Amino acid sequence: MTGYGAAEGTVGASRVAVELRAVNHRFFNATLRLPVELSRWEGEVREALRKRISRGHVSLTARFDRTGSSALSIDEARFAASVELLRALQKRYDLDGTIDIATVLRMPDVMSAASETSEGEGDARELVAIVDASATALSEAREAEGARLATYLLERLSIIEEALVRIAARAPQRLQEQRTRLRQAVQELTEGVALDEQRIAMEIALLADRLDVQEELSRFNSHNASFRETLGRGDGEPVGKRLGFLLQEMLREANTTGSKANDAPMLADVVTIKEELERIREQVENLE
Repeated sequence: MTGYGAAEGTVGASRVAVELRAVNHRFFNATLRLPVELSRWEGEVREALRKRISRGHVSLTARFDRTGSSALSIDEARFAASVELLRALQKRYDLDGTIDIATVLRMPDVMSAASETSEGEGDARELVAIVDASATALSEAREAEGARLATYLLERLSIIEEALVRIAARAPQRLQEQRTRLRQAVQELTEGVALDEQRIAMEIALLADRLDVQEELSRFNSHNASFRETLGRGDGEPVGKRLGFLLQEMLREANTTGSKANDAPMLADVVTIKEELERIREQVENLE
């Protein structure tokens, strides 16, 4: 599922901003972009994301703001060395002019911004807290998308349930037609010879058993109910994997029903069901 979340906070004496972006992915996959000052806590950050997000490709970008936590410092040894070097060059090449302080300060490494946040300052827990806050914002965005996606999935499920109702209504009529067809075929083959009604009844019973789809429809409806219940859970627990498992069971029942149908109207509804299951599968793989 897609989403965006951001949060800011302090790590040590510095300000840190974290942005999270998530796109659809079957599994959890994280890409971290941490500044060098925070890179030593990459493991803690990755684990914090793993606890909050079970599916999706997540990109994390952190910015480290030194504006309010740095002070200018002058390396006097480098300053003195730069002065000596400039005077030597001036004398060697007979250059005019004077060496002022601005010129010396522009020399490399003479003046630098010394950050108050050193390797020893700050705590991984401070950074993880900011990551958690951004993950909370991301989850809110993903929940909004999930609600829209749930509506779409329920619409597809309703189409499947309507097709199952038509199959259930058609099944007894289809069986009666098969019985009539069987009797007619036997009569044509025997050409007026007396029929063994007991044997015909046995064949019809075997035919009815082979064509009966009530068990498949019953299990299918049970899976549909579980799918609805799982999709409507409000406890915040991930549902994607369970929905994926239910979807596999639903497809199995659809295939078995299709193999038993032996009837054009029923097969047409089975095709409709499998088309809708495929649409559901494409979205369920992205659900957390």
